[in-house]
Amino acid sequence: MSVSQTVSQQQVFSDIVSQRRSVRGFLPEPVPQALLNTVFELAQKAPSNCNTQPWQVYILSGEKRHQLASRLTESMDRGTINMDFEYEGKYQGVYRERQFDSAMQLYGAMGIERDDKAGRHQAFLDNFNFFGAPHVAFLFLPEPFGLREAADIGLYAQNLMLALTAHGLASCPQTALSFDANTVREVAGIEANNKLLFGISFGYEDKDYPANQCRVGRAGLDESVHFLE
Repeated sequence: MSVSQTVSQQQVFSDIVSQRRSVRGFLPEPVPQALLNTVFELAQKAPSNCNTQPWQVYILSGEKRHQLASRLTESMDRGTINMDFEYEGKYQGVYRERQFDSAMQLYGAMGIERDDKAGRHQAFLDNFNFFGAPHVAFLFLPEPFGLREAADIGLYAQNLMLALTAHGLASCPQTALSFDANTVREVAGIEANNKLLFGISFGYEDKDYPANQCRVGRAGLDESVHFLE
């Protein structure tokens, strides 16, 4: 491979990684099946411990997607929560600061004031209509896998979102989509031994949607990465 080819590949990869972000407004246009196949074939190349490939992925579109959106919105409006993996920790210190700052930037882009409880609640419920995306992927961890294999599914998810970006598609990973795991399994016809980790809404970005104007930053390299000699 020539130097120019290497530089070109580096630039392409840098562009894809930099362009990937969480989009919260999608166009209703469905993604062609051939393109879906291409993207998910690429995601399948993700690494995993001992090549176990523990992920089980279910993509809902069309009527199934609409049925689930309606069911989830109703249950979340009632405050029904049944997660397969509960939150075991709390964000504190700098992690809480990052969470708060990002939320304020997002609400600001949407024109929602901090004390607007109704607006914030509606923004929360928008999660369960998948932000208007025509497709949603749910990532499950089969029993009896645990934390190690859950990390593998994180690797798969990043592969998937980068593949979507590379093919002109947008995505949003959503922990909120695991809040009513039983309903997801019921609508999709998934066996109880598959435990829901999270979902990813995806499709074509609505570039005019206010929330999509928001750009949140990342911590400096020295806050997270430590080079030791």
